[in-house]
Amino acid sequence: MKLLPTLTAVAALCAAPAFAEFTLSDRYSDADGDLIADIPQGAADQIVPDTLIFAYTPVEDPAVYAEVWDGFLSHMSETTGKEVQFFPVQSNAAQIEAMRAGRLHVAGFNTGSNPLAVACAGFRPFAMMAAKDGAFGYEMEIITHPESGIDAVEDIKGKQMAFTSETSNSGFKAPSAILMAEFDMVAGTDFEPVFSGKHDNSILGVANKDYPAAAIANSVKARMIERDVVSTDQLKVIYTSQTFPTTGYGTAHNLAPELQDKIKEAFFSYDWEGTALAEEFGKSGEEQFIEISFQDEWAVIRTIDEANGVVYNCQ
Repeated sequence: MKLLPTLTAVAALCAAPAFAEFTLSDRYSDADGDLIADIPQGAADQIVPDTLIFAYTPVEDPAVYAEVWDGFLSHMSETTGKEVQFFPVQSNAAQIEAMRAGRLHVAGFNTGSNPLAVACAGFRPFAMMAAKDGAFGYEMEIITHPESGIDAVEDIKGKQMAFTSETSNSGFKAPSAILMAEFDMVAGTDFEPVFSGKHDNSILGVANKDYPAAAIANSVKARMIERDVVSTDQLKVIYTSQTFPTTGYGTAHNLAPELQDKIKEAFFSYDWEGTALAEEFGKSGEEQFIEISFQDEWAVIRTIDEANGVVYNCQ
């Protein structure tokens, strides 16, 4: 993925989110125009693995999330009749490459990685977590620590600012566009950018005063505060964005259609009450899976990508 410096005002983009130009890798087809890879028509090109491999976006400690997802994966196993294995990934790039290479069948990709996973790995997102009333999403926050001397975004000039990775919406794409559009601040010119790799690294880095400021997803922050990993008095919020869609869940494009239907059934039939999933994600207000469309819910993310000059290299 190559990042170019051309930016437009994010406020205007979000007020009227045009669909950014978006094309899939030549490896995939999109005959119905829904912007995601079609399921191969020939049975010989469809797969039915004995074991389904699932990976959750690498935003926090993989060991913690293996336990959190265990009950849900047992439900998926019962629904599909397949063994299901949790695959801990350490980076967004590794997760995308695993699906592209056929080693990953079901996944939750973070907001910013969804377009890259769809375009380059044949990811077919269909679900997202939401509150009981159907509300969903999170905000990008720029945070600092109370003793940093930073009281406003402009105070970051001349200092260091932590991002997560270039594929992250709240950890890089959205703040990059916002800093330029609203504050006329450019990385490398007005401040020194550093990359922490994950949201929890950025949050801990600010809390421990390793970074004076960072761009993070507030849903991750909320869960870390609930688990007492950090405390509210260690962090200060100086900017909050509009609401963005959260992690998108879906399948590899070449799973047999009957298996894809069973996997969807597992998501939408899961009873959250009293589960580890509810305990963990309830900390950020999420209590169910709802059906989503990449074409619709990710329009604003594709537009931010276009504003940032993102070009996907799927070779």
